[in-house]
Amino acid sequence: MAAGGGGGRAAKSTTKGKAKNKKRHNKKPLSQHHLVSLVATATSLAHSFLSQNDLLLLPSQTLTLETLLSSTSTSLSTLLCFPNPPPQPPLRPPPPPLECWFSRFLSATSASRNFDSRWSHTFRMSEHSFSILLSLLSPFLNSTIPSIPPNFVLAAAIYRLAHGASYKAVGRRFGLDSVEACRAFFAVCKAVSDKLGNLFEFRSDIARIVGGFGWISLPNCCGVLGFGRFGVGGEVLGPNGSLLVQALVDSEGRFLDVSAGWPSAMKLESIFRQTKLYLGVEESRDLLNGPVYELGNGKAIPQYILGDSCFPLLPWLLTPYIRSDEADSFGSLEKAFNSVHSRAMGLVDTAFGRVRARWQLLSRQWKEECVEFLPFVIVTGCLLHNFLIKCSEPMPDDNIKSLREEELPVFHGQVDESGERMRDVLAAHLSRVSLRR
Repeated sequence: MAAGGGGGRAAKSTTKGKAKNKKRHNKKPLSQHHLVSLVATATSLAHSFLSQNDLLLLPSQTLTLETLLSSTSTSLSTLLCFPNPPPQPPLRPPPPPLECWFSRFLSATSASRNFDSRWSHTFRMSEHSFSILLSLLSPFLNSTIPSIPPNFVLAAAIYRLAHGASYKAVGRRFGLDSVEACRAFFAVCKAVSDKLGNLFEFRSDIARIVGGFGWISLPNCCGVLGFGRFGVGGEVLGPNGSLLVQALVDSEGRFLDVSAGWPSAMKLESIFRQTKLYLGVEESRDLLNGPVYELGNGKAIPQYILGDSCFPLLPWLLTPYIRSDEADSFGSLEKAFNSVHSRAMGLVDTAFGRVRARWQLLSRQWKEECVEFLPFVIVTGCLLHNFLIKCSEPMPDDNIKSLREEELPVFHGQVDESGERMRDVLAAHLSRVSLRR
């Protein structure tokens, strides 16, 4: 009897379970049209959020969100193999200048001093430094693009350089179309090259340069020479291709001379011997021809530059001591020289690292179809780096990556005996200085 009663209860339970399962199975799944419509609506709402809060979000945040949102519907339709999704609400067209993000940004900064940090986040410089730069470049920008206010032209170009933003993204923020944003960017690059070129001060301020290195125990030194590497996508420069930039840097990290645009497949010595720096010393003799420095032990040293081990040792270009055999060991003179030399070479790495950290466009791999413009943009970034040092702007110390992702080949050509003598003289001096400390 008990068993029979339990069986009856079990039968009722099974019947109820089947009914519930039937109800669940009767629920219709979301159609693909419905799903894509929901995503499109969510994307539209997210764009609305961005437009209402774009003054509060950091540029990196807004650019990342825009990129993700603009590709959401396309990616979803591709994933579902859905050929005819409902139309996605388009991004708002570029607003007129009086309504665009930059106009609202200017209004907000004039109304509140709390926005000064926003200038630094957005344009990698203070409002004061931006105003100085604008006053220097405005005449050129007014004559080049008279239809756009010069502060809009400059701000749009700096924004792209600082954040690596596309021309479309730049245009949305500054009331420009993509073509105008492109014109603005290269107009500013040209203006910086023409108007700020004197900030490569190797020829004009040698006394300051020598004095700066004197403070770090390098008497009569006129700079540190090395290479930076900027990646280029595609096959135009071969696998893992890049452009090399030879740069001379002072003790404060300013660029004194820049030669940009050399394919990485070229021999480094060949690049070096074609630069204006080399020709100015070796042929025209109008560089490094200043007075010698008395070291106080009956020895004197002429003006010179420190160079990486990939360069040839010359009387005016002193490279580190290199072991000819693994079994060789350095003496105290060689160790003292190489220690100071290594610290000095770090100035080049740091200078390039700061340029990349401040100007994110230069930290990314460049498209091969635009490679001819890259040297022009690199020089612009270096000149603006010098300009901001002159304006006493703080340098970006975070996220600075070493440029030595791969060691440059050591020079193994003919040894210059005069260069060896000059290096030995300086090494002896540095060894004495280190013993006094």
